[in-house]
Amino acid sequence: MINHIVLLKCRTDITTEELQNVFSALHQLVKVIPGLLSCTSGANNSPEQISRGYTHAFHMQFSDSQARDAYLPHPQHELVKIMIGEILIEDDAPVLVVDY
Repeated sequence: MINHIVLLKCRTDITTEELQNVFSALHQLVKVIPGLLSCTSGANNSPEQISRGYTHAFHMQFSDSQARDAYLPHPQHELVKIMIGEILIEDDAPVLVVDY
């Protein structure tokens, strides 16, 4: 099992609907990418105040590293990456990815 965690720094002018469209597109990948088992997403609501500007996140579970590796160049993943890019702030690190 591979866990894929992505943190996002989203622009403040993005609407709830725009965010929902991006997260819905991510969730739909479960239906089209072999080995992608689940996807959850949401806004940061941690009371610890140590988010370093990351406002949203999503978490995907893959059956194994081969499924994750096949997901990365998948055409549907590329389309969602474009959608994500449109909601991010201009920053030197608007996205943080950790897999384990």
